[in-house]
Amino acid sequence: MSTSVILTKEEFLQHWLGHRTLTRRTLEKFPENDLFTFSIGGMRPFSELIMELLSIAEPGLRGIVEKQEKPYDHALGLTTKADLLARWDADTPKIIELYNQIPEEDFHKDYNLFGEYKFPIYSNLLYFVDNEIHHRAQGFVYLRALGIEPPFFWERY
Repeated sequence: MSTSVILTKEEFLQHWLGHRTLTRRTLEKFPENDLFTFSIGGMRPFSELIMELLSIAEPGLRGIVEKQEKPYDHALGLTTKADLLARWDADTPKIIELYNQIPEEDFHKDYNLFGEYKFPIYSNLLYFVDNEIHHRAQGFVYLRALGIEPPFFWERY
């Protein structure tokens, strides 16, 4: 059986960082009050979605690198847009550093993310990106409902 590479490890990281850049630009567009209060159809405000992303990406990667299955903790206590942006910015270099510590040969090894989701590491990494795209899309809907043009989804860098 032959194997082929669709993306290199570095290309995947750049893809993910592009999504992080777009999600940050989405967060920047929100008016402070609406960021914490506006919702549609019972969905959570965008601030809560951002806090979920913050409580998954860096802690999840840290768990993979340190081989620790710490439970998911979403209690970040961030209460302003500035706090969310600062945490987002602080986490990005940590994500790069942690990601680069995962040996490529480990990507197919199972890891029990937050002690709950046992999948290959590559699957956990894809989940981090997929979940971010999903929640950013909710943010796009909120922005449009507020009469604010979201960033172009294809401009990720």
